[in-house]
Amino acid sequence: MHNSNLIQVLFFIGFILIISGLLVLDLGVFEKKDKVVSIKRAFVTTLIWIFLAIGFGCIIYFFGNQIHGIEDKQALVEVANKYHEKNFETKISDISFDKAVQMYNKRMFLEYITGYLIEYSLSIDNIFVMILIFSAFAVPPQYYKRVLMWGIVGAMIMRFIFIFVAGALISKYEWILILFGLFLIYSGISMFLKRNKKEEMNPDKNPIVRFCSKRWNVTNEINDNSFVKKIDGRKYITPLLLCMITIEFTDVMFAVDSIPAVFSVTKDPYIVFFSNIFAIMGLRSLFFLISGMVRKFRFLKIGLSFLLFIIGVKMILESNPINIEIPIIVSLLIIIGILSISIIASLIFPYKKKEIV
Repeated sequence: MHNSNLIQVLFFIGFILIISGLLVLDLGVFEKKDKVVSIKRAFVTTLIWIFLAIGFGCIIYFFGNQIHGIEDKQALVEVANKYHEKNFETKISDISFDKAVQMYNKRMFLEYITGYLIEYSLSIDNIFVMILIFSAFAVPPQYYKRVLMWGIVGAMIMRFIFIFVAGALISKYEWILILFGLFLIYSGISMFLKRNKKEEMNPDKNPIVRFCSKRWNVTNEINDNSFVKKIDGRKYITPLLLCMITIEFTDVMFAVDSIPAVFSVTKDPYIVFFSNIFAIMGLRSLFFLISGMVRKFRFLKIGLSFLLFIIGVKMILESNPINIEIPIIVSLLIIIGILSISIIASLIFPYKKKEIV
């Protein structure tokens, strides 16, 4: 194996081991007991995950070139042309390799932070649906964290497949970016038009539940945190497992929006994957932090719809044959601006009591 490829593999394996270790600690050490997560604990945990995400961003800032095992200027230009910007060679023509690496790593850091912010923001919309799912399956609050944790593990595996397949396709067929852009524009418009529509969840009509019910014994009782249990000598799947599977497939549907959105920032599947994973890892604590007040952000869906629309337009503008590059820092500021305006507007102009469903 070429030395650069070996470094790339080792970097990725190291990331997976770190994330796996954090998951084991979160699930097996800190969260052994089934209990309702307090707002205070959720706030602290959310901050921890945000700091961890930023900390990994600092690793990218100083060692991002090692993700692809870049060892010289030629390799740097090849990777930059493939994943980041096509005029990078011009920018580094008169500077040393060390300074070129610093410039490259800074861009990777901005792409990672922007992708993380996009994914984290769009995951808030996912929380709306999660609340409906838990309510529909009548899951007691003390079991939420267990269902969410295993749902997150499944989401990480699914997104790994989705991201690297999408990355391979984009690398071979760049015109797919235009399709992604059009889809994001459609998603943004659709979200805006449906922003006031009351969302409902009926387990009996859910295709996933119906599929599982036809093939396995299902019990409606929730007496503990078991996903599968024996009743009179027969195995039954519980509502907790059905709830987790439903959340899993719901996340796949949300990934169809969020992953192409991050690909609008960078074509590097590693950066897309890293930003996605840290956003997903922080989703559980974010759920407990804002689930009780998420519906109070009346303008959040409008902000997210504009975010998807603008990202879609950006993706099309930067694709062939238009090739108008929008600086990554501009994208980051636009995203922060849209989210800030939608949240501040929600606080200044809250729902009237009769409007809250």
